[in-house]
Amino acid sequence: MGLGNGLYRSLLLGLAGNSAAEALALRYGMRLGASRFVAGTTLGEALAAVKALNGKGIAVTLDHLGEGIRHLDEADGYMGAYLSLLQAMNREAVNGNVSLKPTQMGLALDPVSALDRIRAIVREAELHSLFVRLDMENSPYTTATIELVRQLHREGFSRVGTVIQAYLYRSAVDVKRLTVERINLRLVKGAYKESSSIAFAKRDDVDSNFKRLIKIRLDSGVYTGIATHDETIIDWTRSYAHRRSIPRSAYEFQMLYGIRTPLQESLAREGYTVRCYVPYGERWYPYFVRRLAERPANAAFVLRNMGRRE
Repeated sequence: MGLGNGLYRSLLLGLAGNSAAEALALRYGMRLGASRFVAGTTLGEALAAVKALNGKGIAVTLDHLGEGIRHLDEADGYMGAYLSLLQAMNREAVNGNVSLKPTQMGLALDPVSALDRIRAIVREAELHSLFVRLDMENSPYTTATIELVRQLHREGFSRVGTVIQAYLYRSAVDVKRLTVERINLRLVKGAYKESSSIAFAKRDDVDSNFKRLIKIRLDSGVYTGIATHDETIIDWTRSYAHRRSIPRSAYEFQMLYGIRTPLQESLAREGYTVRCYVPYGERWYPYFVRRLAERPANAAFVLRNMGRRE
């Protein structure tokens, strides 16, 4: 990563948790260009988006956006929203699952009650043969998130997994342990600002570790989501799986709503399982800023869109 891009990313990620910047952004709503990356603010808008994706042979994972809550009653509200979401997905026969952030369920405020809320969501998902992914947030929550999933598996819940970020030094150890326990994982490069004391700073090092984690999982036969828009990584994965005679049923490619859509459609037509991460909800700002931080081209799109605003 060049110095300019690194500074750009650091500045934007600093804004992701800035309440004043969030308040300003929300004044303009989705007109900022967030609608490219966020399926809407309501469940109805999200379901319309996922039906269109399903129609193209693309599975989904739905994320009701919300993080950094300050009160546990907010967590109760989000739990209720996820229960309603799962019921709607079952009713509408959506080909998909759901993703949630543990802090959204109160992890930073009361870990015990957060587990209770997540357990209720996982129990509802199992009633409908649906799957719940606990998204991985920044490093203060890595261990706690992994332990939430391990605890749920010990309780007999199998339709729950989490995410491992390749830019953290610890990730190979985490992947090996969770693979032994046969826990479904999504592998990503990582989208948060982290210290070089715990995370790789150079892109080549992140990519190398990402491939290492993919190898561990593909060789294990435990189902894995490989979440990337990097065609080099995608092509490498396809080639590795072919050389090792690993069936396509053992893994899937995951990408974000509004990013590399033609590539998603192309892979789906080729017979790969492709899952699109579809976020929605009123708390779209932190997610939106992280998407801008990933690529300067995303910010350029927003600036053009703002220029068209009346």
